[in-house]
Amino acid sequence: MVIIEVSLLSGFIMTSRSRMLLENRTIVKKIEVKANVVYIYLEKLNDESQTFTLQLEQVIQVKNLKPASIKIYDYYQPGGLQISYYLGVGF
Repeated sequence: MVIIEVSLLSGFIMTSRSRMLLENRTIVKKIEVKANVVYIYLEKLNDESQTFTLQLEQVIQVKNLKPASIKIYDYYQPGGLQISYYLGVGF
């Protein structure tokens, strides 16, 4: 099982529409939202490229917004952790 762990930008939440679109993908097994982190559990990955889009809604205005992290790892072998950072698109 592969986990995509998305830390949300300060002052933002994931939209319910975004959650619904992710849940409708056959590769997505489960989605959890805890505090300011979205966990997307995938059945497995293969060599085929996958794109995941999260729509965020700003609920609190935050100055000097800092990048948030996206971590991708195998649940059973977390040593192969991949980390990226994002600031958002369209702001």
